Amino acid sequence: MLNRAMFVVRIWRALLIALLTALPGASGAFTVSIAAGTPTTIYLQVGVGTFSGGNYNAGGTPGNNTTINNETVAVAAGAVGNGVAQAMTTDSTAANSFYDGFLFCTATTQLYIGGFYRTSNGGGNTTATVTATVPAALSDGAGHTIPFSQIRWTSSGNADGGAEPFPAASFSAGGVQTVGTIAKNNWAESCWTFSYLNTTLPVAGTYTGRVTYTLTAP
Repeated sequence: MLNRAMFVVRIWRALLIALLTALPGASGAFTVSIAAGTPTTIYLQVGVGTFSGGNYNAGGTPGNNTTINNETVAVAAGAVGNGVAQAMTTDSTAANSFYDGFLFCTATTQLYIGGFYRTSNGGGNTTATVTATVPAALSDGAGHTIPFSQIRWTSSGNADGGAEPFPAASFSAGGVQTVGTIAKNNWAESCWTFSYLNTTLPVAGTYTGRVTYTLTAP
């Protein structure tokens, strides 16, 4: 299953930048075992998702959602390139977990990521992997770029604890990178808060780039 997120950087002549940023968050995690079943099913949600018939623990089922959520930030002219990370906001309204409806993330500040991997009881302790396909750079369409490695994220969730299934990291500057895993017959979720590292001095303009997330089961 594929999910996408658009990252936007705006730099004007006054050197105002809109970029992806992360605010520090408390460490923690939410993973829970789910009943085995057939057919094998995977579900990945990054930002806004869709469930019908209630939450998962009440018999609800996932659906497809084609929404592409945006992460943006505006940097004051005097702060451009000063090395102070700039916090981003998201247009995603997803804050409640579709597992049980719990208010897990903070809307507009954090991007929800979660899902499940369900299979039969047979087989070993297999794991599904979430990867991000990342462009080399954000581009203004006029030949100017900002490396995607200028974007990082922290990982947390309300009232959770333990190691995050989708931990804090930075984007690689192009390619495919692993951003988390889901164990067999588990539901896992985190809340990401992005930041723009702000260590470059880009030319004025609007810079965009799209990351595609993929959940793959053995």
